[in-house]
Parts: sequence; C-alpha cells; structure tokens
Amino acid sequence: MNLDYYPSGKSVIKSKWVATAASIWIQCTSGSIYTFSIYSPILKTTQGYDQSTLDTISVFKDIGANAGLLSGILYSATAAAPRGGPWVVLLAGAIQCFVGYFLTWLTVTGALPRPPAAIMCFYMLLAAHATTFFNTANVVTGVHNFSSYRGTIVGIMKGFLGLSGAILIQVYLAFFKNNPSSYLLLLALLPTINTLLLMGFVRIYKTNEEDEEKHLNSFSYLAVTTAAYLTAVIVIQNVFELKLSVRVFTFALLILLLVFPIFVAMAAQRDKSYWLVKPLLEHKQVSDEKDQPDEDVMTIRQEHGEYHKVLNGPEQVSKTTNENLQNRDNLNLVQAIVSFLCLFYTTGCAMGSGLATVNNLGQIGESLGYTTLQIHSIVSMWSIWDFLGRFTAGYPRSAFIAFTLAAMCFGQGIIASGFPGALYAGSILVALCYGSQWSLMPTIASEIFGEAHLGTIFNAIMIASPVGSYIFSVKIFGYYYDKEAYEYGNTCIGKQCSMSLFVTMAGLSIVGFYVALVLFICTADFYARVIIPRALRSVRRSRVTDDVE
Repeated sequence: MNLDYYPSGKSVIKSKWVATAASIWIQCTSGSIYTFSIYSPILKTTQGYDQSTLDTISVFKDIGANAGLLSGILYSATAAAPRGGPWVVLLAGAIQCFVGYFLTWLTVTGALPRPPAAIMCFYMLLAAHATTFFNTANVVTGVHNFSSYRGTIVGIMKGFLGLSGAILIQVYLAFFKNNPSSYLLLLALLPTINTLLLMGFVRIYKTNEEDEEKHLNSFSYLAVTTAAYLTAVIVIQNVFELKLSVRVFTFALLILLLVFPIFVAMAAQRDKSYWLVKPLLEHKQVSDEKDQPDEDVMTIRQEHGEYHKVLNGPEQVSKTTNENLQNRDNLNLVQAIVSFLCLFYTTGCAMGSGLATVNNLGQIGESLGYTTLQIHSIVSMWSIWDFLGRFTAGYPRSAFIAFTLAAMCFGQGIIASGFPGALYAGSILVALCYGSQWSLMPTIASEIFGEAHLGTIFNAIMIASPVGSYIFSVKIFGYYYDKEAYEYGNTCIGKQCSMSLFVTMAGLSIVGFYVALVLFICTADFYARVIIPRALRSVRRSRVTDDVE
C-alpha cells in the first residue's frame, strides 16, 4: 500500500469537516440574543426604564440580530476573493459583539454615565448585529460545503445556535450566579475570543465525498445528546441547591461533550483517506487475479469502472450540474414574488411573536410569581426546545410552516390562560415552533431561489422578524404591561399583564397559518417537478454507492 495517498496533517486541518466543527463551536456561543431576559431586569432598574422603553431596546436588539443584509453582502463579496473568505465576515461579527456588549456592561456597572435610551438601543443593535455575521458565515459556508444535504447542515448549524443560549446560561450559573452585570461582560468576551480563535478554519471546499450523510448525522446525534444533557442539568438545578463545585463539574462535562465534533471530523477524514486509496487497492486486486477465468477478471474490471463512473465521472457531475441550473429557472416570476411575500409574512408572524415571548420571559415570569431560578430555567429550556425545532425542521416542506404556526397558536393560548405551570408548557411549545422557522425558512429559500445569493435573500426575509417583534413587544406587550403596572409602580402582577399579548399573537398565528397554505399551494408544482425528483436522484446515487461498497 502506498501511504503517500493518505492526507498530510495540513490537509486534515484544511477540510470541510474541520470547517464544520469550527462553525459548530462558533455557533455554540453566538446565541446571546436569546438570553436578554437574564440581564433585562438589571438593565431596567439601573437605567430607570419602564417596560415600553425596555421593549424598545429589545426590538433594536432584534433588528440587529435579523437585519443581516450587510453580512450577506460582505459574504458574497469576500467568499470568492483570493485572500477573503468567511473569516472576514466572522471577524466583523467578533468586533461588533465585543464593542456592543462591553459598552453595555460599562453602562450598567456605572463606569459610563447613564446614556439616553437611544444610545442603549444602539449598543444592543450593535451587539446583536454580530449574530447575523456569525450565522451567515457558518450557515452559508455549510450549505456550500454540503450542497446535497442543505436541510441537514442548516438544521445542525441553526440547532447549535439554538442550544447556545442554554450553554451561555450554564457558564453564567457556574461562575457568575446571581450577578447579571458580570454576565454582560461574559457576553462581550466569550463569543469574541471563541470566534477569533476558530474563524481561520471556516472555509469553502468544493468537494463531494463518500458517507457525508453518515458523518452529518453524527453531528446531529451529538447535538441531541447535548440537548438531553442540558435538560437533565436544568431539572437537577431546579430540584437541588447545587454547590459551586458541583456546578463547575456539570459545566466541565458539558465542555467534554462539546469537544466531540472534532472526533467526528477526524472520523470523516479517515473515511476520505480510505476512498482515496481504495481504487489503488482494487486495481492491485484485479492485477493479482491472474488465476481467475478471464470472465471473472472482466467482471471485476467492469464493476471497478462503473464505480468510478458513478462516483467520480465528470460526465455525471456535468449532467447533474446542468440539471440543477435548469431547475433554478422553473419557478416563474409570479410564483417567486408570492413565495417571497408569504415567507416574509410567516417569518414576521412566527419569529416576531417568538421574540416577543423570549424577550419578556423575565417580566412574564415575575408577574406570575416565578422565582429567579425558575425564570433562568425557563429561558434555558426555551433555548433547548428552540434547538429541537431548528434541528427537526432541517428537512423542509412549506406545509411544515403552516403546521408550526398552528401549534404556536396553541402554545400562546396556554400561556394566556395563566394557569400554574402554563408558562413552562406554553413557552416550550412556542420555542419549538419558533426554532423550526429558523431551519424551514432558509432551507426553503435555498430550494426556491438557489444558492447564488442565498445570504442576501435570507437576510432580506429576516427583516420581517424585528418588524414583528416591534409590533408584538412594544405596541402590544409594552403598552398593556405599563397600563396594568401603573397602579403598582413599575411592576405588573397577575396574568392580565400578558394575556392581551398572547391572545393577539394567537390570532395573528392563525392568519399566518393560512398564508403558509398559500405558500404551499404556490410552490407545490415546483416541488413536484424539481425538488422531489432531485431528492430521489440523490437517494438512487446513494443506493448505487452502497451496492458498490
């Protein structure tokens, strides 16, 4: 065997699998926007805000987190440049993250004088805007690296982003318990340092390898295991009062779990080495079969040739590429416009109401009598169920959006009831449906509009999210909360504080359900002619590969 065909250490590091592991680790610290409820109480008290002002700041956070046109444009401009690449987008995100959260921390601790609310809105917008740069760089790079498994890789990246909220809260509880101002400093440092260390590994690799699905599934299993572990830790934290040493130990186990993506990358690289060497071994085997009848030798050689024709033949690649290019044009202009508008509305309805819920969990929990630890647990559980929604919705169909909006309506109704434990059950269901939108929307957008300008189209649709957040958070929740809290000062007590919000959101979710049905009807023919046949061709190629093996 010629060992020269095994990849060198340099080629192991420079691979799509190491790039995926690095992207996962960056995603694990990029979800600070979902933990606003952890530090919003201290922000409200130190700056003297009422609820409407606090919700306005949260909306600017959502604007920054979703208006990612700049990140999409920067990615398109630098990804193919000789010295550019996704690392440029990640670097821009790291700078914004640090500046935004660091200035917020200085303000909350009193190191800087109390600024006007508009300045604090800018700080939050800048800090959250970093998320779009992290997310665009990691998701779009993943789609380019695994174009045959777009839904899977989007679900993985979005899933770990969803888990990041719970991961960050575990860091907070392990080292900064009941000190939310220190949590703001953590948000300024941890995502920034993590991104700077890993951004050089995130690159685009135009390669097609064997067993991609198997190793992507390994990333998925790891994500599910991490979510299960976080859930168990949260439950234990609610039942027992854990000492610092125990909290540090549980956090160390979490870090151990998060190391495993690199082992998946190493296993994928070993498989790649095998497929590089296998043709030489087969050729040697054919040469050594001199004692076999000529018919047997010809059969082996024929199978060997068919193997290369299926897996590596330029004719097959060219044919598939031409088919994909032709399929891009099969969606007419009217269908494209209607699809974009439907995606925009359903995104605004689902994500806007979801953000209004997670941004105000602190105030909602306080009005219903939940303790600080219980509120922290609810925010953590939100992140986990958000992850499950992102992860399980990685296999998209436009009808799924309608289903998730209907389920979200039910969850909002549960929270509006104000019954004991309703916030737990309702927020879990809303988080699951909210998270699913993060995987459904970009994957459907990539199928309908293609990959060429996916970053820009994705972020254009995402503008609907902060628009919805503004309507739900400021115009509905903030208004009614301050109106009910007028008699008690700055705090509202009772289920009436949030009932109007969730009843209204449930009604708009029903409207979103019907809009999603329009999207399904508009794209049904396109999916039947293009997407489903493409998936079937991929399955057939996979079966041929398995038979050859």
